[in-house]
Amino acid sequence: MPASSEFANDISSTPWALRHLPIPVRPYARLIRLDRPIGTWLLLLPCWWGLALAGRGFPNIWYMFLFAIGALVMRGAGCIVNDIYDRKLDAQVERTRNRPLASGEIKLWQAVVFLKILLLIGLGILLSFNHFTVITGIASLALVFIYPLMKRITWWPQLFLGLTFNWGALLGWTAVRGNLGLPAILLYAAGVCWTLGYDTIYAHQDKRDDARIGVKSTALFFGDQSLPWVALFYTLALVLLALSGWSAGLGHGFYTLLIVAACFVFVELALWRMDDPENCARRFRHSRDFGLIVFAAILAGQFL
Repeated sequence: MPASSEFANDISSTPWALRHLPIPVRPYARLIRLDRPIGTWLLLLPCWWGLALAGRGFPNIWYMFLFAIGALVMRGAGCIVNDIYDRKLDAQVERTRNRPLASGEIKLWQAVVFLKILLLIGLGILLSFNHFTVITGIASLALVFIYPLMKRITWWPQLFLGLTFNWGALLGWTAVRGNLGLPAILLYAAGVCWTLGYDTIYAHQDKRDDARIGVKSTALFFGDQSLPWVALFYTLALVLLALSGWSAGLGHGFYTLLIVAACFVFVELALWRMDDPENCARRFRHSRDFGLIVFAAILAGQFL
């Protein structure tokens, strides 16, 4: 286990991001991981990828803002669903035992009410888009509620997280085009492979506790062979991104920055130490930077 108590518990009692919130509000902010924005970024970036890929020039700023708020709200809703399902398991894992539901700081009924509020806000944002995007967005709710159960059923819960977290690539595209196209489908597949990579790294933080309590993950499934598998997932993601850009007719600027993204991610893999939880957390957080480089690559492909 890590020596640092701050790392061992993934939610501290008064994280810096929450210190200025009223004390009664803080448990709810922690419940939706407001102090840990990396998850929101990883949900948001595929949305921005889809927007940028579907348009011409810089994406619609209003749409980017709506997707940002939607990502914050729906990531929070997903965290609540996950914590409702896992509250008893979380209490047995060092890193998650202080989560508000696991610790009893928030009651189950309170979490359910908060979840309903977030889903209503998310629906309101979704209704701002065209009809096809609304239907596509509603379809993702099945994944939101199914994903947290997968760690009990399959060694591949990271695949279901990828299917869930990258749905925004389809939403971003449909918000502009009003339909689905091959570039969007390839972009979505690329995002799924990307998530398989970064969430396998993330899962190595908990592999000892997961093995003890019977939770499954690709980290446990691949074990010491995780590095070549994660490298494969990232390679597939890069190839699918290239195909997506090609099918959308992006210019050479896209491929130049995609090479930068490839160099970045494989340097990260060279620095990864799968038996060091703190190192795993750092590599996971840097996944946002890869996503931002890909976003910049799509923009460069539109302008160059």
